[in-house]
Amino acid sequence: MLSLGVRELAAAMRVVAKGDLGRYYSRGTSETDKFEQGLRATLDVRHALAVNSGTSALICALVGAGIGPGDEVLVPAYTWVSTAAAPLAVGAVPVLVEIDESLTMDPIDLERKITPHTKAIIPVHMINLVCDMDAIMKVAVKHDLVVIEDACQAMGLKYRGRRAGSIGHSGVFSFNQHKNIKSGEGGAIVTNDDRTFARAAMYHDVGHYERKDQFVSDEPIFVGMNFRMPELSAAILRPQLKRLDRQLARRRERRRFLIDELAASGRTGYAISPHHDPAEAAGLALLFDDPQEAKAFGDIKGARRLIDTGRHVYTNWQSILAKRPVHPLLDPYAWAHRPIDYPADACPATLDILARSCTVELAPELPTPAFRVATRSMRA
Repeated sequence: MLSLGVRELAAAMRVVAKGDLGRYYSRGTSETDKFEQGLRATLDVRHALAVNSGTSALICALVGAGIGPGDEVLVPAYTWVSTAAAPLAVGAVPVLVEIDESLTMDPIDLERKITPHTKAIIPVHMINLVCDMDAIMKVAVKHDLVVIEDACQAMGLKYRGRRAGSIGHSGVFSFNQHKNIKSGEGGAIVTNDDRTFARAAMYHDVGHYERKDQFVSDEPIFVGMNFRMPELSAAILRPQLKRLDRQLARRRERRRFLIDELAASGRTGYAISPHHDPAEAAGLALLFDDPQEAKAFGDIKGARRLIDTGRHVYTNWQSILAKRPVHPLLDPYAWAHRPIDYPADACPATLDILARSCTVELAPELPTPAFRVATRSMRA
């Protein structure tokens, strides 16, 4: 459900009335520039680059880090398929890592999956549940690996005082229909590293030269793609960014409410999925003892069993499992230093956890009375 209102409508009308729909053709300061300024301030980072999707942001982050053919990138087995597709777009190959009961990357299995060819880790903060970033960063430092935080499903969340996406070498966000702030499609990459930003900026704008706001860098120019964010997208994101913390506060309040209501209902056979920063928790997932109990709960309106969420589960990544390049001479697996395969039983712990886990929608756009009515069946 959309949570857009008068401010977003006014912002869109302002862009249409001005007639400058493209960032680099805008008179004065563009909406995209202003949105990036807001991202930098909100996330306390040096650089922010708005793009047209979370997938594009992942690709730009990998390009920014210099990841390419022959490199292995560690990704969780539970995430939207784009996390695994992005490495293939730059010629690298994704390697699957188990999740743990927090529904995020398991730091123990992460270290087991490292080889001499591993160059980057993409931990994913799923459904507003943050990863164990202290443990992941410790592994990354030990093995000299780049960390690209996929915070597409956790915009604004904090982990021990820092915003998700600002902890690794870079962070990426999505603003599609289902995210904490949304513009239909859209994304962003943030980083404190000048070279990463310069390379990402070049790649997102077919070289990014002859622009009035071009970042000064001695990075050699190279050709890229067109991943630019439209002005309309940036305009309707800006007011949402300003009220993001209020929205997250409402999510946290509703999480506490439902946890208390579920406990009072006498329902048994489940546990609250652990959170790596409980005070900041703004997502709710339940871990059941029995997959059938999880299936029954997932059939309730407002709940979903995670094994049934399509392309978020690695066994449903048909485009990845096929290992079929767009052209035979552009096959990332031909550059890999060892065979990389994705059998159905590659991550059995992940499949077991997802079969027993349900997420609960906290619906911050609903008025509180309507939310309580909508979730009444969960407490039965």
